[in-house]
Amino acid sequence: MHEPRLSAALRTLLHGQRVGALGTLGPDGRPQVSMVPFAIDRALGCLVLHVSALAAHTRNLQMAPDVSLMVMQPEVPGEPVHALPRVSLEANAELIAPEGPRWQSLRTAYLARFPEAEPMTQLGDFRFFALQPVAARHVAGFGAARSVDAEELARVLAAEG
Repeated sequence: MHEPRLSAALRTLLHGQRVGALGTLGPDGRPQVSMVPFAIDRALGCLVLHVSALAAHTRNLQMAPDVSLMVMQPEVPGEPVHALPRVSLEANAELIAPEGPRWQSLRTAYLARFPEAEPMTQLGDFRFFALQPVAARHVAGFGAARSVDAEELARVLAAEG
């Protein structure tokens, strides 16, 4: 099946980067941004976060599950920053109960990307969240910005990196 150029660029970006900027709303309704490692669960078609219950963003995710996640290509010295490939995802965050089949799927996807995190998956204060993207704004380069709907995002997340 043919993959459009911009879909391929989005797939490469999401599957190639491992860290994003998570935007949540705090208890006072004010925005907060934090750095989070993320994985992709191709089977469930979602992004995976593994976060400590002690972190402010974890409490925010539970109180207000509508979140944003920005993923971008790193800056290259000497190159213009205005054309950096990036995507801002709008997503719904869902806390996944431990030990069920969805939890196992998220854990498997997360450890495939971050094998060194295995001991943390056994700590009682860490939680898995599934981020289900509903829309996105993708910038593939200078003059190449577009909106992306949930259906295309699902295809991109299900594809091999």
